[in-house]
Amino acid sequence: MRICVFCGSSQDLDDVYVRTARELGRLMGERGHGLIYGAGNLGLMGVLAEAVKEAGGRVTGIIPERLVAYGVSSDHVDELIITETMAERKAAMESRAEAFVALPGGFGTLEELLQVLTLVQLRYLDAPVVLLNTAGFYDSLLTCFEQLYALRFARSEVRDSYKVLDEPADVLAFVEGFRGIKLPPKWVDG
Repeated sequence: MRICVFCGSSQDLDDVYVRTARELGRLMGERGHGLIYGAGNLGLMGVLAEAVKEAGGRVTGIIPERLVAYGVSSDHVDELIITETMAERKAAMESRAEAFVALPGGFGTLEELLQVLTLVQLRYLDAPVVLLNTAGFYDSLLTCFEQLYALRFARSEVRDSYKVLDEPADVLAFVEGFRGIKLPPKWVDG
């Protein structure tokens, strides 16, 4: 399975995030899953790609040419796709992936995650989406999601479009067992 992973490129992180990214990458490679990611060699991105590759998995990196110019693209890729823009990068990731996982990250990670959740809600994608909630990283975002449901800016059934898990092995078990999403139409009252 081709799994797109969104994650941070920051270098100065608590080791719990690094260990979790490494564990997810190792398990992906050992289970024969391919990684699709932002092609970075820094932070969790670099750790993840290296671990997938070391465990025998295929790594596809997709990166805009502006970031290539900064010298942050990884050497741990089997295929490097260079796009002109960030929007093209996301479209390329979305079209190639069969599942999406969000590790902790910054604004880019959040933006990618929210776009995929929107595409699932609007039925452009029918794929598993998982938030790997390492050390409670996504707790505040999940509280914000609950406010959206409580105030009826989003239907509570949207919760079924993503899974929140704490362990890499559980993430892969969910992704491997995924059988589709049954969401009600977005604009139906009720």
